[in-house]
Amino acid sequence: MSERMSEVVHDTLDPTVRLSYGADEILVRTTTPYQDVVLLDNERFGRVLLLDGATQLTTADEFIYHEMLAHVPIFSHGDVRDVLIIGGGDCGLAEEVLKHKDIRRVVQVELDPCVVDLSRRYLDEINAGVFADERFQLNIHDGATFIDGMAERFDLVLVDSTDPVGDACKLFSAQFYKNVRRCLRMRGILVVQAGVPFLQPEDFSSAMRNLASVFRYPSCYLLASPSYVGGHLALGWASDSISPAAVSLDVIKARHAKANLKLR
Repeated sequence: MSERMSEVVHDTLDPTVRLSYGADEILVRTTTPYQDVVLLDNERFGRVLLLDGATQLTTADEFIYHEMLAHVPIFSHGDVRDVLIIGGGDCGLAEEVLKHKDIRRVVQVELDPCVVDLSRRYLDEINAGVFADERFQLNIHDGATFIDGMAERFDLVLVDSTDPVGDACKLFSAQFYKNVRRCLRMRGILVVQAGVPFLQPEDFSSAMRNLASVFRYPSCYLLASPSYVGGHLALGWASDSISPAAVSLDVIKARHAKANLKLR
């Protein structure tokens, strides 16, 4: 049940900085076995999803994060067919990946079924097409455990995780990256959510060191999203075959034009 109230909800990602949302309506407030979940309506940002007090997405600006996480590696690779997504229970990332007609299969592994259920109910404007797409396969499972020993191979692995707290810490470890590397095809690419370097310098540095200890070409690229405060958010890039600097802007533009996607 939703509850009508005049309330302020705080993002608690950094104890020294406070971002607050005026909640026109609290749609969901619950605690699952894995995390605290709040979903609210805000006049500026639309629907806002917070997990353990940290902003995960808003319907007003989610396209920035999801488009950058999905399409940069897909256009850089040039022949992505099979994609594995770890996390991303709102399914906005899967929706972006599935815009590519050449994608054969998207396997998504999400730990918390509550996030998927509430996202299907309240965030259908960003994910409605996903659940009707036969290429989409959802697994409710711990991502680190799921990939450990998995024999399948993918062209692209995307880690759309929460910050490295609790169960999510495993998704930033060198061992996890080693398991991902084993599951990538020869030209495969891994892209991970690596935090806001200004507010999370230790988390960002640790993720990049771990990527560099496993992959030949570790790098990162940046995005600016209003709801992710503290400056740019970093997306960590790793591959044994493809350096992001090796793919020219002209090639990216040509692949983007050929795909004919409606991106923002």
